[in-house]
Amino acid sequence: MQVFDLKAMKAYPYEERDKNVFYKAKEFKARIIELPAGGEMPTCEMASYVIFYVIEGAAEVRVNQEIINIKEGQCLITEPATLSMRTNDGVKLMGIQVVKI
Repeated sequence: MQVFDLKAMKAYPYEERDKNVFYKAKEFKARIIELPAGGEMPTCEMASYVIFYVIEGAAEVRVNQEIINIKEGQCLITEPATLSMRTNDGVKLMGIQVVKI
């Protein structure tokens, strides 16, 4: 068992996103994602379920062709899909990628 202080965790830029993985198991991996004001996460094809929990701020998430706005304290769970994200004022969130077994 481990406890993580998500608010205190710092994130690397998107280009170094693998360094943001703070827990990895056979079934899933968890990472911190932080985008500055005006920041974007490029479109990516996710072959697994993804869970986003917003720690601070807000973001607009595109799941396939649907746009969803999430804010602090909210959680988005999506099936395998094409995803992208952007934020006007900045966002910090935890992303959990469920590995297909």
